[in-house]
Amino acid sequence: MRGFGAAIGILAVLSGSASALAAEDKDTIEYRQHIMKALDAQVAVLGMILSGAAPEDNLQSHLDTIALISQGALQSFEAKVPGGESTPEVWTKWADFQQRMNTFAAATVKVATIMREQGKDAIMSEVAPALSCKSCHDVYRVKK
Repeated sequence: MRGFGAAIGILAVLSGSASALAAEDKDTIEYRQHIMKALDAQVAVLGMILSGAAPEDNLQSHLDTIALISQGALQSFEAKVPGGESTPEVWTKWADFQQRMNTFAAATVKVATIMREQGKDAIMSEVAPALSCKSCHDVYRVKK
């Protein structure tokens, strides 16, 4: 009976650990989704500004915000917790995913810098290539 009690105790600990891991995984996925949604929202605002639907007073702030978020976005995937809107290929093709995210971050920093140094007209041909989210989403995001 003593062994049985010990086994029950071990199962209880393991069960608690599994619940804690599941909660951590959920938090990791939720955090990652918030990061990506923040990028999406900023890109939408940028589109409104560049199309003339919204004032361009804060154009630099939005570009800086996109650059800042994009630089930290890869970190939200580094825990390698599958789920959410991410396909398993994020982790099975990590080197490619990482390269795409780093390229995206560098391009957004470049656009924000050009805006700061040269103004709006200088970024117009740079914005669309910098924000090529679709090329990554086609491979690494669950189809909606």
